[in-house]
Amino acid sequence: MTPSHIVLHGLAIKKHAGPADIAGLIGLDETTTATLLAKAATGGRAVEVSGKYMLSGLGRIALDADYSRHYDEVRENAAFMSAYEAFEVINVTLKGLITDWQTMEVGGQRVTNDHANKSYDDGIIDRLGKLHERAEGILAKLSSVIPRMAYYSKGLLEALEKAEDGDIAWVSDAKIESYHTLWFELHEDLLRIVGRIRSE
Repeated sequence: MTPSHIVLHGLAIKKHAGPADIAGLIGLDETTTATLLAKAATGGRAVEVSGKYMLSGLGRIALDADYSRHYDEVRENAAFMSAYEAFEVINVTLKGLITDWQTMEVGGQRVTNDHANKSYDDGIIDRLGKLHERAEGILAKLSSVIPRMAYYSKGLLEALEKAEDGDIAWVSDAKIESYHTLWFELHEDLLRIVGRIRSE
């Protein structure tokens, strides 16, 4: 896999990000990442605005065309694909959990969770902890084939611990690398690797 491909892949996952945001995910240092992002922008495969980058239309087409070439062996790896399928099963549980985090039932109706009920929130975070325990083995198997995926294991655990310590933004706040934010990125990463499309 070429450094230019993995940088564009990281940009596709992060959508709009600077070198520091992408470097850890793709397993390169920040300086190298910055150089490759600047090169991608010069070549028309990325667009830079105020130090942050996005894939251009050309970059997205080039990246998508490259996946099968770079990931054929991974797609034929039974252990990786088994772990991926296990992830998809647990992903359904995670989606339900996040729905329960964002809403709650009041008088038989689903309403937005204003997070005033600490007991309710604590129950969801406890469920998240149990889900993470199930996910750890899956993440370890994925990382054994693609080592850079350990980035997600570390980040998800850190987000969970912060939520368990009372900072509930780390459950699903989209402005930070919350548990849900990182999980969503992990899912996007896996879908691109295995050549599948996210089901809505």
